[in-house]
Amino acid sequence: MRFFSLPRLYILLLTLALAACGFELRGMADLAFHNLYMQGPTLTISKPLKRSLAVNGVTVVNDPEKAELMLEMMSEGTEKRILSLSGKVGVVREFELLYHASFRIREPSSELWGQVQTVSGRRDFSYDDSEVLAKSFEELRLYQDMRDDAVREIMRRLIVQKPKKAAAN
Repeated sequence: MRFFSLPRLYILLLTLALAACGFELRGMADLAFHNLYMQGPTLTISKPLKRSLAVNGVTVVNDPEKAELMLEMMSEGTEKRILSLSGKVGVVREFELLYHASFRIREPSSELWGQVQTVSGRRDFSYDDSEVLAKSFEELRLYQDMRDDAVREIMRRLIVQKPKKAAAN
């Protein structure tokens, strides 16, 4: 019996390749605060954002006095544009999907909100009238992917926030 069989060798080579390229699993976000107050309208990304905050050790509080940082979700929107048409017939062949979400941040000790920040996403997808149901599911999936990307981008932007209360600890 050989110690290095072919499947084991492949696994070893794959592991070495992943380690050599710098691959690393996504870990927890290094947030400088533990309590966040969210206000504004409930957007479709509000629930996934709260879940992501909770996974990273941040409690979303109901009282702004208990918060180390305040986040106001302002708006979100989607748009669908025609990207290309077929030759003489003028049938849509490609669409461009757009998503954006706006928010702003402030510390509870400050009366001034920070600048409005917007995260956005863009996806192209081909369209075919003979596959309407499949293409509608693909469109929904692409919008959901853009929302997931927006949550990750907001988390990255929250990482750089260093509230004075949290800095004093």
